[in-house]
Amino acid sequence: MCVHGGQATALVPNPAVTLDGMPTCLLPDPWAVAGCAGVPPVVPLCVTAQWVVGTTRVTSFGLPLLVQSSQAVCAPGGTPLLPIVTQTRVTAI
Repeated sequence: MCVHGGQATALVPNPAVTLDGMPTCLLPDPWAVAGCAGVPPVVPLCVTAQWVVGTTRVTSFGLPLLVQSSQAVCAPGGTPLLPIVTQTRVTAI
């Protein structure tokens, strides 16, 4: 979720690794943001997001996975994306 309440969705989930039957997400994959309540031009609407911090020890296809402590930046405004819903059976760093 963006800080203005927009819902973020992974555009390329990683079905090769699943948790509770749901695909994981990789750090470099793009995300779309819909429903951002930013007020242009003062606060630009969040349209996409890019994760910049993922796992350091656990990878899939050699790429970091996203976890609850991951960090992302929304574009074009540069505000953070907040991981609100995550699975809790598996933890990684």
